[in-house]
Amino acid sequence: MNKAALFGSGLAVLLIAALSAATPAAAQASAPLSTAALVTAETLPPIGWVQFCGDQPQECGVAVLAPKLVKLDDRRWKQLVRINRDVNDEIEPMSDLEHWGTLEKWSFPVDGKGDCEDYVLEKRKRLIDAGWPRQALLITVVRDKKGDGHAVLTVKTDRGDLVLDNQESRIKGWTETGYRFVKRQSEAHPSKWVSLSGVDQSIMTANR
Repeated sequence: MNKAALFGSGLAVLLIAALSAATPAAAQASAPLSTAALVTAETLPPIGWVQFCGDQPQECGVAVLAPKLVKLDDRRWKQLVRINRDVNDEIEPMSDLEHWGTLEKWSFPVDGKGDCEDYVLEKRKRLIDAGWPRQALLITVVRDKKGDGHAVLTVKTDRGDLVLDNQESRIKGWTETGYRFVKRQSEAHPSKWVSLSGVDQSIMTANR
């Protein structure tokens, strides 16, 4: 091989290595950098979750798990974006009163219709089926910008608490939403719920 060909081959290897190394950084640049919400105390679960557990006991009779943060690499970030987008696109929004004739019913949207809790349940299910840890996928109750009750999915990651929301196509850090965070599932067990208040100062440095 002559010197020119050898130089060209070496340059190609260097370029491939550089591009490969840049991929995770590009993914991190795309994902928002957030903090974590402060857990204050144990609280009662929403009545809709209690009803859901009665209908789907296999979702609630599960083992206690240690808290876990998802490392948001390029593959995970793309998967999170895709599942959030797909569920938002596939489900027709419909209130429980229109859908079921009752004010509150949490269910998987098997007929392609549902309200905010049903979007959350489906996103959580698809992520768990894709191998995401259950204890990092937390159903969360908030007050939206109008002051109305609303449900979103909090995803615990090494870039902070991220929010998947049927009212918003873009995945945001929890403090970016403009919502008041009220309570969510415990990381240890889905049937234990905890109150939320402010920013967890103890892990802000770690998240950055």
